[in-house]
Amino acid sequence: MHQPAPSAHPRHRTVEAPAGRLHLVEEGTGPLVLLVHGFPESWYSWRRQLPALAAAGYRAVAFDVRGYGRSSKPAATDAYRMLDLVEDNLALVRALGEESAVIVGHDWGSTIAAVSALLHPEVFRAVGLLSVPYAPPGGPRPTDVFARMGGDQEFYVSYFQEPGRAEAEMEPDLRGWLAGFYAAVSADTMPARGEPDPHFVARTGGRLRDRFPRGELPAWLTQDDLDVYAGEFERTGMTGALNRYRNMDRDWEDLAPYGGAPIEQPSLFIGGALDASTTWMADAIEAYPTTLPGLVSSHILDGCGHWIQQERPEEVNHLLTAWLASLRS
Repeated sequence: MHQPAPSAHPRHRTVEAPAGRLHLVEEGTGPLVLLVHGFPESWYSWRRQLPALAAAGYRAVAFDVRGYGRSSKPAATDAYRMLDLVEDNLALVRALGEESAVIVGHDWGSTIAAVSALLHPEVFRAVGLLSVPYAPPGGPRPTDVFARMGGDQEFYVSYFQEPGRAEAEMEPDLRGWLAGFYAAVSADTMPARGEPDPHFVARTGGRLRDRFPRGELPAWLTQDDLDVYAGEFERTGMTGALNRYRNMDRDWEDLAPYGGAPIEQPSLFIGGALDASTTWMADAIEAYPTTLPGLVSSHILDGCGHWIQQERPEEVNHLLTAWLASLRS
């Protein structure tokens, strides 16, 4: 199967949104497909999907979520709550002159896409979820759950909660930190079974990077790709990206009225068999007949890690375009 190369002439622009401005990259014409990235990424994470979707007859738009890249970075921590990100997505669809869109997300973008579809089915007519399964709002307070994980170790989401703490680890050597983080959850470079889990840190003086692989980059990540990611975060810092994690309890409160709610629209899930998001949330995947009654197809890619659309672009592009085609029939 031919892998589309990134377009030499993607269209970059910014549009007005509640965040202030959102930077987007657009390719193709046809029905709108909105692509939402995760942590710590940018629109660039969809560089292999934009030309493939455009070639299949879609208007593919990837953008920098607020706090990332060339989009605005509000100062307040609570400006990164899920409801605000959903409003950004609505504004983006309107700014593009459209009334509806298919929304596809990866990592945090998967959750943002899912909540956008849950709250606004009149706009987001279908939803694709990559790496992170849909779990309806509800359950215990998130920070309480994370605090109980790991025993004498601290879960990375808990580690991210205190403003400035994780930044102090990351920002002195952003390029090196990103390289290690990407490698830690990529199929070909992740630690072997039995080695210390990079999702946890020692509770006293621990750093995430202490458990990152050293040396070789994962096969999907070139030095030039790493330069792009590092360049964006060197300019913006990490606080905007980390503030997403610092709003999980606020999201839990905001979305309480939707506790247990299913997403009814046509949906797609693609996960990596070696991704902790897939294995830790296996119960969420098993619940899809109830939580995603409109599910068209669900796929677990053998031998694939977390960065699914970058590790396995050909397969993901094939699955995405086949699913999108089914929405037209």
